[in-house]
Amino acid sequence: MSKIANYGEINLPLRVGIVGTGFAAKIRAQSLITESRTQLVAVAGRNPERTAEFAQSCDLLAVADWQTLVQMPDIDLVIVGTINSNHGAIVRAAIAAGKHTIVEYPLALDLQAATEIVQLAAAKKVLLHVEHIELLGGLHQTMREWLGHLGEVHYARYSTIVCQRPIPEKWTFHRSEFGFPLMAALSRLHRFTDLFGAIESVNCNNQYWGGVGDYYKTCLCTAQLRFKNSNAIGEVVYGKGEGLWQNSRKFEVHGDKGALIFDGDEGVFIQDGTSTPLDLGARKGLFAKDLEFVLDHLIDGKPNYVTPAASLATLRVADAARISAQIRRTVTIDSL
Repeated sequence: MSKIANYGEINLPLRVGIVGTGFAAKIRAQSLITESRTQLVAVAGRNPERTAEFAQSCDLLAVADWQTLVQMPDIDLVIVGTINSNHGAIVRAAIAAGKHTIVEYPLALDLQAATEIVQLAAAKKVLLHVEHIELLGGLHQTMREWLGHLGEVHYARYSTIVCQRPIPEKWTFHRSEFGFPLMAALSRLHRFTDLFGAIESVNCNNQYWGGVGDYYKTCLCTAQLRFKNSNAIGEVVYGKGEGLWQNSRKFEVHGDKGALIFDGDEGVFIQDGTSTPLDLGARKGLFAKDLEFVLDHLIDGKPNYVTPAASLATLRVADAARISAQIRRTVTIDSL
């Protein structure tokens, strides 16, 4: 079946190739296999053995490398779910080859490269979708629903601490392959830009400990945010590794009429000394929901839940945080 959509003629089912064989790629594959509008046909990974195992488990073609996969004429859509430092090059090549492309955040670890990729997708008239499934989750949706009850927001803080030991020498603990923490973990900033709008300035501190070469054992990154259209102060804390001793995931927003406190999978609305429990729903199924949004947008022209421009704007804030950590001063976004 074929139809004319915003991106030109769309032939269904869309033939899909995946770059990556990790946890997210496996969940993506499950969603694609059960979706009638897609046909998963090929996978490329960094490790030949894992790639072959992945291909066999999903009855796919194992491709030697991503460069070959993005050029395959029988692939319409490329999904990129590999190490962060490779995102930009793979997405650029896929779009240049005329493929619709889905990529896990970040689009690229270099802001200029990411900007050029967004422009290239527009010029080639192909889909570019930067996945931000945190926006679809129960916590974020509940925050949106209840935010108006807080009145004027004064303070928002999002902290995620992951203790892990021992630390293997893997790409998620590698400075250049994982990237600057708030670029690699872009969702921490994207919650703020989605809820409170454009960020005016950022003051960031980042520190690594231990490890050999570009590998580290512990990292901790903190940033204070000021917003263009709000007097609220925002804070982000992201840390992981052996030097941290208790897992924590907490998001709190305080206003002049109440507060929202989310601790792990539990949330409460606090007002006048009363705490109202909030139902955050299940965290499962978000990749399938993300895919549904993308296909509805690509095939039927429905609005997507996030745009490349929105992701790029947040990446610009993350890059400003990186610069701030280097020069140890507050950076105004518009000055860059």
